[in-house]
Amino acid sequence: MTDSQSYSSSDHDEVKIGVVSISDRASKGVYEDKGLPALQTWLSTALKNPLQFESRLIPDEKERISATLIELVEAGCSLILTTGGTGPAIRDVTPEATLAVADKEMPGFGEQMRQISLKFVPTAILSRQVAVIRGQSLIINLPGQPKSIAETLEGLKDSQGQSLVHGIFAAVPYCIDLIGGPYLETHDTVCKAFRPKNAVRAPRN
Repeated sequence: MTDSQSYSSSDHDEVKIGVVSISDRASKGVYEDKGLPALQTWLSTALKNPLQFESRLIPDEKERISATLIELVEAGCSLILTTGGTGPAIRDVTPEATLAVADKEMPGFGEQMRQISLKFVPTAILSRQVAVIRGQSLIINLPGQPKSIAETLEGLKDSQGQSLVHGIFAAVPYCIDLIGGPYLETHDTVCKAFRPKNAVRAPRN
């Protein structure tokens, strides 16, 4: 599966994002993949930027995962999100494949994702998501379930919409700034991006 979709919006930098769903059974058509739609829906809701998606549905094979990540980096994806393959099972090799292509590891992302998931289930400690930088691309492993994807990206809020636990995406735009990528702008009602004051771009006229 190698489709590309674009979503347009004026006055914001265009962003190319790689989304990768990693599943033996979904890639064989045994059941419908839900990871890619969940990723694209959340990103399209959260970001103001015009988006171009490069999506891939692949099996749990380390060499295949690594090659796909390298391909998406070389295709100009500033952000690459994977879903699936991060547990302790024998076939779960997404973290190993991700670390194999890394220039730098960004351990805070995985730490925060586990903190969020621990609010719901004690088995969150079994998750092994990692995040890395390769070149000018940020690569993040996410959980496999659509609900967990949204929770880890967006964080947890109370009934009044106030943040209880920050989601990881709040730190993504500034990280991409620092590695020379496009300026990501979020809808605050979904996820408020954090930047130091001197890194905030003035609104375009």
